[in-house]
Amino acid sequence: MQGGRKPIVVVRDGLHHDPGALRGAVVAIGNFEGVHRGHRVVIDKAVGLARSLGRPAAVLTFEPHPRAYFRPDEPVFRLSDECAKVRLLAATELDGAIILRFDQELAELSAQDFVDRVLHKQLAISGAVIGFDFHFGKGRTGTPEFLIAQGAQRGFAVDVVPEVKDLGALAAGEAGARRFSSGAARAALAAGDVADAAELLGYPWFVSGTVRRGDARGRELGFPTANLRLDAGCQLRHGIYAVRVGVGERRYGGVASFGRRPTFGNGAVLLEVFLFDFSGDLYGQSIDVAFIGWIRPELKFDSVADLIKRMNEDAREARAILAAAGDVFPPLTGMSDRRV
Repeated sequence: MQGGRKPIVVVRDGLHHDPGALRGAVVAIGNFEGVHRGHRVVIDKAVGLARSLGRPAAVLTFEPHPRAYFRPDEPVFRLSDECAKVRLLAATELDGAIILRFDQELAELSAQDFVDRVLHKQLAISGAVIGFDFHFGKGRTGTPEFLIAQGAQRGFAVDVVPEVKDLGALAAGEAGARRFSSGAARAALAAGDVADAAELLGYPWFVSGTVRRGDARGRELGFPTANLRLDAGCQLRHGIYAVRVGVGERRYGGVASFGRRPTFGNGAVLLEVFLFDFSGDLYGQSIDVAFIGWIRPELKFDSVADLIKRMNEDAREARAILAAAGDVFPPLTGMSDRRV
């Protein structure tokens, strides 16, 4: 957890549970998938409005991802699962997060019922901040204009944040300023361009998980790895990456392979991470793996000797990438901040 940062209040299934200290908050409403740079403009607006009104600031968000509810047979490439989202939100100036369980009951609420039942009666919000393209309620009939009108009737302020664009890309000579969006970050990761994803997100994209036992092949090759199974919906490009790994409060550089290990017969998709300058047993521990740079695609080698030679080259390149990147890591609270 970041030094001096107090834990935020997390209210899960806020449709039914008492919001407690978050009642009367100014809420930033949205999915906040990835908590990217555009989302943080919305969050900062909510925090500013809350401070001016003397109220707490919170996000009002939804889990699981609504797309998973409406299209359950299509795996969703999550930039951040629920735990990761809360940890990213807890690193902001927010006081809390209200998580609405996205189920049939919530999906069937009309826009009017969402305002009346959730925003007004259940949460008694003092204000709402949304993005310009946020829609809510059954059939997405709740528009920003509708929420503004409802706020005027119910007595809560509404601030609509316009499209947030990457002006740095425009200054660098690109054809136009692109919008910060979860979709753009997913596309960058699917191409293996983790540096571009970090530019969109505002931090290096990361995954978290519990280290599991593998077949010990990495140890036999001289590269003992910490192995993680990622979500089935993960569409990160298969390949080799320079990574930075969080183990508790410690940070280690490393090189990671994500894919099927074609030299050894194309097994199940696995993330294998070799930590530099580390000794110890990570089995059963939770770690964070932040992707700093792309090295190469996954390759099939003619011999184990050729593979080991290339792995040594990959490790040298990863060290160079990490040295050039500096000590960057996602803004996270600790793994223990999984509160109900």
